Amino acid sequence: MTQRIEDYALIGDLQTAALVGRDGSIDWLCLPRFDSGACFAALLGDENNGHWRIAPAGARTCARRAYLGDSLVLESVWETRTGTVRVLDFMPHRDRAPDVMRIVEGVTGRVEMSSVLRLRFDYGSVVPWMRRADGHRVAVAGPDSVWLRSEPRVKTWGQQYSTCSSFTVDAGEKVAFCLTWHPSHEPRPPLVDPYMALEHTLEDWKAWAAQCTYEGPYRDAVMRSLVTLKALTYAPTGGMVAAPTTSLPEELGGVRNWDYRYCWLRDSTLTLRALLSAGYLDEAASWRDWLLRAVAGDPADLQIMYGLAGERRLPEAEVPWLRGYGGASPVRIGNAAVQQLQLDVYGEVMDSLALAREVGMPPQRQAWAVQLSLLGFLESTWRQPDEGLWEVRGPRRHFVHSKVMAWVAADRAVRTLERDPSLPGDAARWKAMRDEVHREVCERGYDPVRNTFTQSYGSAELDAAVLMIPRVGFLPPDDPRVVGTVEAVRAELGHRGFIRRYSTDGIAVDGLPGGEGTFLACSFWLADALRMMGREHEARELFERLLEVRNDVGLLAEEYDPVSRRQLGNFPQAFSHVGLVATALALAADDPAG
Repeated sequence: MTQRIEDYALIGDLQTAALVGRDGSIDWLCLPRFDSGACFAALLGDENNGHWRIAPAGARTCARRAYLGDSLVLESVWETRTGTVRVLDFMPHRDRAPDVMRIVEGVTGRVEMSSVLRLRFDYGSVVPWMRRADGHRVAVAGPDSVWLRSEPRVKTWGQQYSTCSSFTVDAGEKVAFCLTWHPSHEPRPPLVDPYMALEHTLEDWKAWAAQCTYEGPYRDAVMRSLVTLKALTYAPTGGMVAAPTTSLPEELGGVRNWDYRYCWLRDSTLTLRALLSAGYLDEAASWRDWLLRAVAGDPADLQIMYGLAGERRLPEAEVPWLRGYGGASPVRIGNAAVQQLQLDVYGEVMDSLALAREVGMPPQRQAWAVQLSLLGFLESTWRQPDEGLWEVRGPRRHFVHSKVMAWVAADRAVRTLERDPSLPGDAARWKAMRDEVHREVCERGYDPVRNTFTQSYGSAELDAAVLMIPRVGFLPPDDPRVVGTVEAVRAELGHRGFIRRYSTDGIAVDGLPGGEGTFLACSFWLADALRMMGREHEARELFERLLEVRNDVGLLAEEYDPVSRRQLGNFPQAFSHVGLVATALALAADDPAG
């Protein structure tokens, strides 16, 4: 049976990540990078598409689970008729090769354990050749090679294209499994001691968490979100994936299934703010540097997303042999939205680099030159329609949010020059652009009859993205048009206390059939807008309701269905966790006790 999305927990090594279910099965893992082919793809198919389950014989689900401290080491506790065991799942920060460690420890009594490993490379389509070597199991297929070993050795055999192990643990006994990937043409990497790896992994996370400067309300939720954001960072480059998964559906059984294992430019502003506000200057600097490398070149060629190292080609394809999560198909790899025109990203990049300069991050010599180039291009293109923030696959429109972010681009350039007049640039021209954009948005993107900004020029539809208007400074939060917009979005896009991105009733703006859940980031934006308007009680009430959506280990997907009470979409989602951090810190700033 398909587990709920929220039944999974995340482990990772800052270069890739795995999802571990409450039943003890790792159902998703791409090696060696986030965007590599999956060797465990049961999440989007079934067990024959690859998984690795360790659990007491005959047991179905663990009694409880939690992360150890502020780490990414997952502890699952199993209670059986004969005793209790705990399983520690983690991936140590990588030296040469990626390792998945699973340590089984007896707590009370004696428990019979079972391990079933099915490796299927290339998203569950390739069955590897298995052999023994030095007492280990080795799986090889094409470019991939995986070694499995246990310490101490346990009884292991092959069965139906799987590797099975059985063993018992008494109280105080431990059995460790280590799964290591390397290119098949290279020799096996040096063996890693799993117990030393556990100790070092906990130390690494403890040292990282100690850098957090936030000690206010909701500290545990904030720290778990920060750990999750760190886990979604590709350490070699500083890029951050939107999520470690692809094609988890926005509607159960639906077709809105996308690949989020790439780096979106628009995440930069919110991510930088979240990291900087919590004291993580190194991560913020790495992300800023990744951003500058990714956008280098002709500003006309700016993309909305890039690969982990700044790759530009991310062709979209369907994977027909995977049935999809809960039957939601198609399963997609790659993302065709990479070719879209989304004018808001220019504003987000400008805002990110302006923020980096404001907080005193070590300057990058080419940063201002990049900003000048981007703004010069935007100056001649902001009047065009685009696909907008939500990457609609319908016709281009004059999306209000895109125009507001064009205003942000000009505004941040003006503010930068006002702080540092020695920089080259024409402040008067950008002020004129800023004023023109502002005037046009207020005239063509605002409905005076309903007292609300709309999704696009001339449209009657609403869009939760316009909740960002007071946050970016386009209008003050007490402006009657902002107040009216917040109320209209809450009334028309609200669903049982949460917020949808836009309406999917009738002929949806995105050109796709079916619907979707409420969008968690948008719900955090509503809380932010309410707080800025002075309605802190309502903001805090909504925020705490959002905290209740998190799963048992503090993780959030992209969306939530308040009717079925199910998380939806790719998981865990950086956008959702960035929203949590930003709202928590903003509420703490208003709290005298914080």
